[in-house]
Amino acid sequence: MRRINFKPSVLVVLVAVLLSSCAGLNKMKKNADNINFKVTPEVLEAHASEVDLAIDTRFPAKYFDKKATLTATPVLKFADGETKFKPVTVQGEKVEANNKVIGLAGGNVSYKDMVAFDKAMAKSELYVNITASKGGKSVDFDPIKIADGVLATSEKVIVMPQPILGVVREANTSGKYDANIDAFQRVVPDEMMADIKYLINKSNLRSDETGKSEVVALEDYTKKANSDERIDLKEVEVSAYASPDGEIDFNTDLAAKRKETSSQFLAKKLKEAGVNVELKTKYTPEDWDGFKELMEKSNIQDKELILRVLSMYNDPEVREREIRNLSVTFTDVAEEILPQLRRAKLTTSVDFIGKTDEELKAAAKADPSSLNPAELLYAATLFTDLNDQLAIYNSFIKVYPNDWRGPNNAGYVLVKQWKHAQAKPLFEKAEKLKNNEPIVKNNVGAIALTEGDVAGAETLFGAAAGAGEEVNYNMGIVSIKKADYAKAVKYFSKFKDVNSGLAKLLAGDNNGAIKDLDACTIEGCYMTEYFKAVVGARTAKEALLFDSLKAACDMNADLKAVAKTDMEFAKYFDNAKFKAIVD
Repeated sequence: MRRINFKPSVLVVLVAVLLSSCAGLNKMKKNADNINFKVTPEVLEAHASEVDLAIDTRFPAKYFDKKATLTATPVLKFADGETKFKPVTVQGEKVEANNKVIGLAGGNVSYKDMVAFDKAMAKSELYVNITASKGGKSVDFDPIKIADGVLATSEKVIVMPQPILGVVREANTSGKYDANIDAFQRVVPDEMMADIKYLINKSNLRSDETGKSEVVALEDYTKKANSDERIDLKEVEVSAYASPDGEIDFNTDLAAKRKETSSQFLAKKLKEAGVNVELKTKYTPEDWDGFKELMEKSNIQDKELILRVLSMYNDPEVREREIRNLSVTFTDVAEEILPQLRRAKLTTSVDFIGKTDEELKAAAKADPSSLNPAELLYAATLFTDLNDQLAIYNSFIKVYPNDWRGPNNAGYVLVKQWKHAQAKPLFEKAEKLKNNEPIVKNNVGAIALTEGDVAGAETLFGAAAGAGEEVNYNMGIVSIKKADYAKAVKYFSKFKDVNSGLAKLLAGDNNGAIKDLDACTIEGCYMTEYFKAVVGARTAKEALLFDSLKAACDMNADLKAVAKTDMEFAKYFDNAKFKAIVD
């Protein structure tokens, strides 16, 4: 093996270089206090579950060794660990690298980064770890503290998205479910009509008309309404008409006579049945409205041309003349349309009276299948106990398995009971039954929000637009989660509770926050008092701070540990009153 023998002069040079390198680095370490760090914000804040950091660093003149490289790493240190931000490297002017150069005159470095928020960061300290190197030597500086803790008030939003009940609808008078009627009606209006037809230019009644099935059915309908306690007979009316052909004076007299004969007939029938009701009568000389309606439904040649004549002219004589000029078409009109207008229309109007609330409640528990969908859904709302409501909706699922409102409304109750995991499959079932229902989209979105899927929830709430104010409330929570506090305030505009108060607090409206928090009606909501304490700390209103914090901790003792590490109260950590509340 070949030995290398250094001459004494070489050894001296090497030692000198090493000592020089160490001396330069140690000097930088010794003078590290002269580096100026400006952190924005002074106390870090959590927004949208992230902690953003901005540091403006000033190195003083003659600080930086020309041949040195310095790497700085911001680190949040807390009780159970630490979280590092990305490192940044700068160099002296004689270093051959691509980092920012700090010359003898000093220099500035701007830095930005973010890390995911962790609850443990609430009480923390921000340090900068620095390592300087030169040649083959490196020196670790003592960690430099540059900021305290993380304000995490935005992370305290109460994730209690609002579900929506399925629409309560009514059965129609035939007993069949009508999904287009949107409100439960205990009193349901109904009517039956029948026509007695006359021959052209005649006003006498014919037995084949007065005895036909629709007239007999109207008579029976009216008798039943008069005797049934569940039906309120409102009105019976006779309206007589002449067709819109011929002289107007003649038609006026003809319509009046038809009114007399038809009303006399019906009045006699009502008297025989023991129905005591005022019979209303009227007549219309020329039934142009009926003519138009029948024309629109017909397939008569030149139908559109005739309808255009009706829209162009109001004078009945001009209308008749123009239509008669269509000789072929008028023949069809005379055969198909006009005979149907020579009539008297008999109308009976009633109100169907539904079951009382107590009857509905009893039936919902004892025999739910005896109620139509609207009655059963309405009955559930009559119970104040959520477990009773859930039982009714579970019965609804069994009786009407293909109706989305059963699983949707059962899920609604479970959300109100904070049983989101149990509600999820029910909302998913409702979605399969009616995929495009905005109410269901809102409710599926509510579950996504409780599971932390903010983006997915926002998409679903967008699909639920117009389903109700609950959607806006839920979007308010999403907006807080996204750190868009001004938008959250707008979404919460119809609400006054703990989250609307928080949104205004985060948006800088302290007075508005207090008003909403004071107006909150959620029973036992300790966070309303906690947020009021935060307002007290921010505005230096110590009475508000201490009174509200004590009230919050009295309702929930776990808040003592939270307040101890909450940087909102940092100025009061050593205050005797504060300690007495949280210890």
